[in-house]
Amino acid sequence: MPELAIALLPWFKRYGRHDLPWQQNANPYRVWVSEIMLQQTQVKTVIPYFLRFVERFPDARALAETPLDQVLHLWTGLGYYARARNLHRAAQIIVWDFDGQLPADLNALMALPGIGRSTAGAILTLGHGRRAPILDGNVKRVLARFYGIYGWPGRGEVERRLWELAEQETPQQETAAYTQAIMDLGATVCTRSRPRCADCPLASGCHALRHGEQQQLPTGKTRNSLPVRKVVFALLQNEQGEILLEKRPPAGIWGGLWSFPEYRSGTELADWLETRALLVSEALTTLPQIRHSFSHYHLDITPVKAVIRDKADTIRDNETYLWYAPGHGQEIGMAAPVKALLKQV
Repeated sequence: MPELAIALLPWFKRYGRHDLPWQQNANPYRVWVSEIMLQQTQVKTVIPYFLRFVERFPDARALAETPLDQVLHLWTGLGYYARARNLHRAAQIIVWDFDGQLPADLNALMALPGIGRSTAGAILTLGHGRRAPILDGNVKRVLARFYGIYGWPGRGEVERRLWELAEQETPQQETAAYTQAIMDLGATVCTRSRPRCADCPLASGCHALRHGEQQQLPTGKTRNSLPVRKVVFALLQNEQGEILLEKRPPAGIWGGLWSFPEYRSGTELADWLETRALLVSEALTTLPQIRHSFSHYHLDITPVKAVIRDKADTIRDNETYLWYAPGHGQEIGMAAPVKALLKQV
């Protein structure tokens, strides 16, 4: 049995996580949903979303048959919304091509939207009981520190070396337990900051601990300062208390979600109101600016509020626009800043 498995399997039985909700009644579908949600998101954040999601969509068929808006509604606040769109699209393919069951083949899984090699490996191992290595962020950190692998893990040659080690260390037996063990170790002991090396079952052979390089490994990506983009959100409310939302394009940031009409400036917004003949009953009110940060830029949002006397004939509920009535149970997907601003209106 490989070196890491020998040390990790006994540790996992005693200290590993055995009560995560996706570990209960585990099947390929539940593993798939959890793995997608856990991408770039902490376990404690994911748990309530996962429970609500699988209660509403207990299998791929239920997910595939639900309108995307309702899927995005349950995803609101979890971020990285392309994950939800990919889940929905992949569920439809699973129903059409695989009779509603996730395939037990690596290449077939990787052909589905949103499923890469590591996610496919987790589905095969934890869902289907097949042997397949994984390489998520926690595993990359454990392997880079233990073996002293330098260089940013996203670089081609570094990633290839880490995959070689992941393949080498994944045992033929007890694969699911080993896979969960190395993920748990990275999540709870070999953490990004302040790792608990004294509690680590791999401490005796760890390169990073031996050389005092726990904070240097894995090597971080060189980051430039993030650019800032400025936008104006139009918070338009009619006298019935309904708020105008606009559906964003299917691709890009917040793709497919409902948001406020967006403009480059207050002047552009005023011109739009005039073009649409939207009668404003009071002056435009500018609310405090908020900043929402993405991985590659900051978005500075200036909310501008206005009250409209009525629903103008030029703006009716359709695929692009929606008069949203807060508190009436409309199930639509909204980004976190939009949801927060709605509470202020």
